[in-house]
Amino acid sequence: MRADASVPVTVIGAGPYGLAVAAHLKGHRVPLRILGEPMDSWRSRMPVGMFLKSTPRASSISDPAHRHRLEDFRTATGRAHGGDQHPIPIDEFIAYGEWFERTCVPEVERASVLGVRYEAGLFHLLLDTGESFTSGAVVLATGLQPYATVPSLLDALTAAGLASHPAAHADLGPFAGQRVAVIGAGQSALESAALLHEAGARPTVIARTHELLFGVPPETDLTRDRPLTARLTSPGSTLGPGWGLLAYSRIPAAFRYLPDGRRARSVRTVLGPAGAWWLRDRVDGRFPVLTGHSLEGAEVREGGALLRLRGATRTLEADHVLAATGYQVDVERIALLDERVRLAVRRTPHGAPRLSATFESSVPGLYFSGLSAADSFGPLLRFVAGTGFAARRISGALADAHR
Repeated sequence: MRADASVPVTVIGAGPYGLAVAAHLKGHRVPLRILGEPMDSWRSRMPVGMFLKSTPRASSISDPAHRHRLEDFRTATGRAHGGDQHPIPIDEFIAYGEWFERTCVPEVERASVLGVRYEAGLFHLLLDTGESFTSGAVVLATGLQPYATVPSLLDALTAAGLASHPAAHADLGPFAGQRVAVIGAGQSALESAALLHEAGARPTVIARTHELLFGVPPETDLTRDRPLTARLTSPGSTLGPGWGLLAYSRIPAAFRYLPDGRRARSVRTVLGPAGAWWLRDRVDGRFPVLTGHSLEGAEVREGGALLRLRGATRTLEADHVLAATGYQVDVERIALLDERVRLAVRRTPHGAPRLSATFESSVPGLYFSGLSAADSFGPLLRFVAGTGFAARRISGALADAHR
């Protein structure tokens, strides 16, 4: 970290990962700036009525004193406490994130970063306010925002406004009365279809899998109340029960030593594609589901879209196509990074940044957190439960550099 930087550390993003990193940096007394609208992606890119897939005990944003967990928020605001059998409504989680920001990181600046370039060992940042400044280190915690992926087969529909990713919609209500084809078999696809149906739309799910998968309902609200035999054969973890999930959640540092292909496959398939256990009753028998089907082509037709499918059903007409086809981490998509910075970031064959044990990229002082770091540290980094591991590693490295 350069001593002549005007700001030692800048955190870009004020969602769970950005807030956690900032809280831990403050615990180390490292001067910083944190930029972004608190919980913006959760508010503007996730639909009203959504529930978190993760359980309450796995949905706390990390702070160094462990005094600002979801359960602490519920106690402070007089809300009911719920365990594994009670999914978290998105509006409650947004309120929790805002409470965490007010109590732990009130320094958040509501400004957007337009550009980041790297020159002579310093990062130069330009904000939408017109301000520019230098920083010795930058932590990117921009969440899912840059990575939403829509299949290229839908390009013509996307250009015509007839296809989109779920991240483009904070409310699915405007689709009421419309025929909506939902592509995908994961949580986003199935919950979007359920919300569309409940809003009065007519969804049809198109899934490559031959059957939809859902999680197993928890036996109890608290892990400690599970029978001893169940806890021994399938131990609980922040990612769910099972020895495999326990390893992913307890030793994420070991994940980066796996081969590239194995890491990419695990990040893509662990805990998915599947719906949460509580979603099954809102999906089964509620609307058409075309399993064993894949998209072969698409074209704009008068009054909507025509999809050509590979499967028993060959064509499907829709007023809109919702491509719940996930997120692909690719450094090239991070537009706020100067092209020379992007080119300097060493990547995996899939475009994700290769990170050190402390989340630092090949550009000295540039750190990635959240989903951007999942290829290095595993599926834990796809969930709020990963904020503690990421924040401790990043803040510890930056504190050592600041001394």
